Amino acid sequence: MVSFGLTGDPVSAARLSDLPVGRSAMRTADHVVILVSAGQGTHALDFVTYACRPGTLLWGRPGQVHQFGEQAGFDATVLTFSPSLLPELPLPELVTDPFAPACWQPAGEDEEAIVAEIAQIGVDRVRYGGTPFGETLLAHSVAVLLMRIAALAPEPRRGPADLLIGLLRAELEREVRHRRVEDYAEQLRCSVRTLTRASLAVTGRSAKQLIDERVALEAKRLLATSGMPVADVGRRLGFEEPTNFGRFFARETGQSPGTFRAVLHRSPAPRVPHQRSALPGRLTPRTVLTSNTRP
Repeated sequence: MVSFGLTGDPVSAARLSDLPVGRSAMRTADHVVILVSAGQGTHALDFVTYACRPGTLLWGRPGQVHQFGEQAGFDATVLTFSPSLLPELPLPELVTDPFAPACWQPAGEDEEAIVAEIAQIGVDRVRYGGTPFGETLLAHSVAVLLMRIAALAPEPRRGPADLLIGLLRAELEREVRHRRVEDYAEQLRCSVRTLTRASLAVTGRSAKQLIDERVALEAKRLLATSGMPVADVGRRLGFEEPTNFGRFFARETGQSPGTFRAVLHRSPAPRVPHQRSALPGRLTPRTVLTSNTRP
């Protein structure tokens, strides 16, 4: 996994225009918060491309694949931080779920608060970075930022079915392999029927569909960011026979693994409506606040 060329500090901040990123797919182990400051362009997270303009906010979770557009005049503030920095937050599904909302266009007081938080994190990183006090301060500041972003997302439901599917998604994040629903039901100490009914109630899809969706996403990530042969990607995800992996991938994505990889390397991910969801160098309040002015 890459770090976008940033320092190895727990928190890093830079302008997108200062980073050595191209249009190739990049996978990072860090959280990445991007606040667009100038121009119009695109940014893809896990192969979903979002249209961006000044004020657009994106949150990439650890393990997700980024594809940066290269439009002239397009710039942003890019904040990265290690998952180990964060204290425990009350919204774990937003922190770890790769299918959680990822893009917003905040306005009014929400926008002002988020811009100010990002600016202050940049200032505190320069003033206090590298000290125990600074690490604690930055950890809490980043947690506040994520809570402000989480407030933009719909309020999560907390019924028994929602909690059970949250646990299923957490298990999928711990180990992504092509496994039976029975295996997850056993881990979660419930019946297959209970797990399937909960999944249908919460997502409109069966538990098997949720599992397959996550395995397919991991396959796309590996195909996009590694040089592993297709057969090795399949074996890593639990498919002993390459033909079985090929059929699975084609069923889930509409393309063969080889075609997906070839097309991805030729062009960015297909664009979807913006509403689908919700650095080296120094960052100062002036950098963020003035660049956020709308045209």
